[in-house]
Amino acid sequence: MRLIRGLTNLKMLSRREDSPLANGCVATIGNFDGVHLGHKTIIDQVKSKAEALGVPSVVMIFEPQPREFFQGKEAPPRLMGFRQKFEALLAEGIDIVLCLRFNQAFRSYSAMGFIDDVLIQGLAVRHLVVGDDFRFGCDRAGDFALLEKVGNDAGFTVENTLTVTVGGERVSSTRVRDLLTVNGLEKAESLLGHPYRIRGRVVYGRQLGRQIGAPTANILLHRTPALRGVYVVAATLDDGARFDGVANIGVRPTVDGKRPSLEVHLFDFAGTLYGQHLEVVFRHGLRDEEKFGSVDELKDQIARDFEHARAWIAENGAVKSAD
Repeated sequence: MRLIRGLTNLKMLSRREDSPLANGCVATIGNFDGVHLGHKTIIDQVKSKAEALGVPSVVMIFEPQPREFFQGKEAPPRLMGFRQKFEALLAEGIDIVLCLRFNQAFRSYSAMGFIDDVLIQGLAVRHLVVGDDFRFGCDRAGDFALLEKVGNDAGFTVENTLTVTVGGERVSSTRVRDLLTVNGLEKAESLLGHPYRIRGRVVYGRQLGRQIGAPTANILLHRTPALRGVYVVAATLDDGARFDGVANIGVRPTVDGKRPSLEVHLFDFAGTLYGQHLEVVFRHGLRDEEKFGSVDELKDQIARDFEHARAWIAENGAVKSAD
C-alpha cells in the first residue's frame, strides 16, 4: 500500500508517467476513526468497484480530523491515532491512503475547487463512494447531488455508502466512542469487529512505577482517549510475543494530571520495551481512574488491581506468552 501525504505530493505523483493513478481510481472520503464494521463495508464497496475497473482503491483521510481543527480540545476523543489507522487500512487491503492536511488553507477550498484539484486533477477519480449526507467546501455547498452533477460531465460516477447495523443500531465511530466512555467493551467490540485496542510507541516516563515495584511501559497519547481507568489488558510486542497485564489510561491525577498517557504493566515480563510499538487490547475494566492522597495509597491500590486482574485472567483465560 502507498501513503500519499499532502496535496502537493498528490499533484507531483499525478504528473508522473508511471503514476499508479494514471488510469484513475475508486475512492472514498472520511475519518475512518476506529475502522469499524461500517468502515469495512465501505472499503469492500471501494475494493470491489476498483477491481472491476482495474484501478487502485483509495481512502482519503485528514490530519487533523476536521472536528479537531474546528473544536480543538473540545473535539471528541479519537479511537485510534494516524499510524494505527494506516495499519488498519493496510490490513483491509486498500491500495492507496491519501492523507490531506486539514488547515486554514484547506478549509478555504470551495466545493468546486476541491472537486477539480483533488478528485479530478489529483486522483483522476473514476468512481466515488460517499454518504448521501456528505458535505464539503468552505461554504458547505458541496454535497452528493453536486458530485453526481459534476461527475456526469467529468466522467466519474458516485455511489452512496451502505449502512451497517448491529443489534438494530447503526455502526458509527460516535457510537463506539460513547460505549467506551461508559466501559461498554463488549458492545464496542461487536461494532468494531474486534476488541478495542491502542497501538503506540513506548517512551521514557518518570519511572515511578519501577520505584513502587510496578514497572510500566509508557505510551504517550497525543489526544484525550475515549477510555479512562484501569483495565485488564493483553499486549503484543514487536516480536509477536503476547503478555497479560494491567493498564492505566488517563491523565494520572495522583502524579501528573495533565498529559493523557497509557501505562501498561506486563505480568511475567522481564526486559526493556523502550522504542517498541505495543498493541494493547483492553479485555476488562477494573475501576475508574482516581486521585489518591499519597503515592503509598496509590501503591496499595495497584497491588489490589494486580490481584483482581490475575483473578479475572484465571477465570477467563490468559493469552499465550512468549516461549
